[in-house]
Amino acid sequence: MRVGDGLAAGNANWTFGGDVAKQFDDHVAKSVPLYNEGHGLSCAVSDFFVKPDSTVYEIGCSTGVLTCKLSEHNKSKSGAKFIGIDVEDNMISQANEKRKKLGLDNVTFEVGNALLYEYEPADLIVAYYTVQFIRPSQRQQLFDLLYNSLQWGGALVLFEKVRGPDARFQDMLTSLYSDYKLDQGYDAEEIVSKTRSLKGVLEPFSTQGNIDLMKRAGFKDIMSIMKYLCFEGFVAIK
Repeated sequence: MRVGDGLAAGNANWTFGGDVAKQFDDHVAKSVPLYNEGHGLSCAVSDFFVKPDSTVYEIGCSTGVLTCKLSEHNKSKSGAKFIGIDVEDNMISQANEKRKKLGLDNVTFEVGNALLYEYEPADLIVAYYTVQFIRPSQRQQLFDLLYNSLQWGGALVLFEKVRGPDARFQDMLTSLYSDYKLDQGYDAEEIVSKTRSLKGVLEPFSTQGNIDLMKRAGFKDIMSIMKYLCFEGFVAIK
């Protein structure tokens, strides 16, 4: 099935593997409202947490765009290091090409599972539209792990697609998001095909559901920093 931007996927079978990495940056920037603006906001928020000796992680870094932006934004903080993690080899290969082209010596990209990774104590962890692809049964385990990996006073920056608080609002969000994708140039067949491909793969929680996960992990200071339809960004401080 055609899902747009030269990509294809089967029913309930969306994957970030294979050749997706080559078209990923263009596809996701068109598909997710305020995608690049969220990058800029994440970098701006990092000013409050990244120090000269900080370790910063991005889990589910895909092609490494945001990890590289975080490094460049904090270039005055010598000694800080930025580590991007993703389970897909092809994504990490694309990320390493970006890193080399930009000459970023303080950036490392690694193939790894965020649930199994051995984190160093970190001042900032970013999960940019990543957790929504992790099995719901494993999400609390991930938030617990990220909380325990942060230094006291460190922060989690979390961007997620979210569900509406009830069925009426969810219907509105679904309709408005379809309109948004039509405005981006996707046709009806591509929109329906992408939705079908994500069945059982992308499982959003509501705003409150995400906040509850963070609170159970130990976060008490949580704030929403961006919201557009069903896309939301949070900052949670340890």
